Amino acid sequence: MIRRAAFTLLLAATATVAYGQANNSKPQPVPIVDTIPAAADTPYPGTMTIDIDATDTARNIFSIKETIPVAKAGDFVLLFPKWIPGGHTPRNEIEKVAGLHVTANGKEIPWTRDPVDVYAFHLDIPKGVKSIDVKFQYLSATKGDQGRMMMTPNMMSLQTIVTSLYPAGYFARQIPVRMTVKYPEGWTAASALNAKVVGSTYTYEPTNYEILIDSPIVAGRYYKKWALSPRVNMNVFADTAAELAAATPDMIDAHKRIVDQAVKLYGAQHYDHYEFLVSVSNELGGIGLEHHRSTEIGVRMGYFSEWANNVNSRNVFPHEYNHSWDGKFRRGADLWTPDYRYPMRDSLLWVYEGQTQFWGYILQARSGLVSKQDTLDQYAAIAANLDNTPGRNWRPLIDTTNSPIMSNRKPVGWYDYQRGEEYYNEGLLVWMEVDSMLREQSKGTKSLDDFAKAFFGINDGDWGEVTYTFDDVVATLNGIQPYDWRGFLTKRLTETGQPAPLAGFERNGYKLVYTDQQTPVGKQNERARKQADFAYSLGITIGADSSLSSVRWEGPAYGVGLTVGDTIVAVNGLAYTDDRLRAAVSDAKGTKAPIVLVVKAGEEVKTVSIDYHGGLRYPHFVKTGTGDTGLDRLLTPR
Repeated sequence: MIRRAAFTLLLAATATVAYGQANNSKPQPVPIVDTIPAAADTPYPGTMTIDIDATDTARNIFSIKETIPVAKAGDFVLLFPKWIPGGHTPRNEIEKVAGLHVTANGKEIPWTRDPVDVYAFHLDIPKGVKSIDVKFQYLSATKGDQGRMMMTPNMMSLQTIVTSLYPAGYFARQIPVRMTVKYPEGWTAASALNAKVVGSTYTYEPTNYEILIDSPIVAGRYYKKWALSPRVNMNVFADTAAELAAATPDMIDAHKRIVDQAVKLYGAQHYDHYEFLVSVSNELGGIGLEHHRSTEIGVRMGYFSEWANNVNSRNVFPHEYNHSWDGKFRRGADLWTPDYRYPMRDSLLWVYEGQTQFWGYILQARSGLVSKQDTLDQYAAIAANLDNTPGRNWRPLIDTTNSPIMSNRKPVGWYDYQRGEEYYNEGLLVWMEVDSMLREQSKGTKSLDDFAKAFFGINDGDWGEVTYTFDDVVATLNGIQPYDWRGFLTKRLTETGQPAPLAGFERNGYKLVYTDQQTPVGKQNERARKQADFAYSLGITIGADSSLSSVRWEGPAYGVGLTVGDTIVAVNGLAYTDDRLRAAVSDAKGTKAPIVLVVKAGEEVKTVSIDYHGGLRYPHFVKTGTGDTGLDRLLTPR
């Protein structure tokens, strides 16, 4: 017994050594105390004013002055917006705020950044002070590696979410605000906010802070405006006047039909007026960001002047416009927030973005902005990508709604295995399946058009927000056609280890196949991205510098150890070109000879042999059966 007790003590002593000695220091955490007042739905005591000087386009600097009323002395907190509506993530660039000074009655008031929330600034307001003056600069990017370019010599994207601070403790809609902006001489500015213009200074109509944040501005030297309907305008800024002049009446008419088809779809409009804010530029950063009464769209030069070769750049128009109904007016209850500090929860993005993705492609075809065949080819690319996503074996669709917050929308190395924001495109597939089931269950009398009108087409003229839950989605579907929608949607959202949900396309009359011929939109996509696509053959895409921009998980290239960033030097003994690799893949079909690549990986140069003999493979949808199918009817103009 004595020996056993000694042995037990020895084990205990050994464990102490292994896991930390008893005499080691053991700190306790400093408690986290939130001293920032939570937003309350009460009126703010006074009107905030914002004065922005946006004339420094040489250095891309916005200079901001604010006057903010204060109700009492003591602790006061200023916030820089953190969570970006439509961005689904806390990614606003606080690091670009510089030169912050706060004064009252001509005297400096020191500020202290909150030790937990770096987007918050604490002030001690002296007695007798009725308002404070705030000055700072927003140092927007001067190179692409610093973030999105927001200023160029010829245009700018002025987003009020980065050019203002606001007081904590109030719902954003309860804070009155007036804003004035000075632009470079000779420029024009467009926004959902009306303005009085004197020279180059725009004084915007009084509003509240929520609407202000939801009303970005695009301004520039070369500008043209087209009325798409009595309530909808398209404001276009370009690097050159020639690009604007290249827009033909047929091109503009196609954009008009987007509005017409969307209004017919929903039967209601949730804005007093709506402004497309479009930049056509190789210098200003690209964007597609929805707002309630406007949308920011940034496309590359050639949108009009090279119209036939830019099919893939057009979907952003119906997609972002659709968000006025789906995402801005109707919004997931856990995504709606009272201010820009309250965390957004993205669990319903498969409706917000997934159904918008669904309708974006439908509306582009119904309007003729993109042809039916090109739309089918784009669908095929979406379906094939998800049909070859091994990450579906472990990560369910619902978990991808966390991706914006997890990755802050940065690229990942193994996208098809890690999965990213697939609530967009897999959401599209699920909603296509819902449409096909509505048609099947109702014997052709109901479709997703009926859901769109019932769910999003309520309260014509209301441009507030109506929130919803999963239960509301299910109830609306059951009101259209009784079925176990809860069980079906739950399964699609949570299942793993199953093939991509292509049954909606199949029920609606189209089947995914692969051939050795690439679609026209696929070729355009290669040219636009400056890459060669071997995704469904060798399992790689190759950039302009011959480096691998993607490698499919457990594909042929993965199997020989290739990874993103490797550079192909030679193919079958000849210096690498895209065409030589295409020829090598075609020649290897039906043979036993491998495709031999010389690859540079870091400082190592190695030779690999890929034993692949399936030939070139590109996705297409082919029609099954005859007559009009469900998908044919979906793509037909109303």
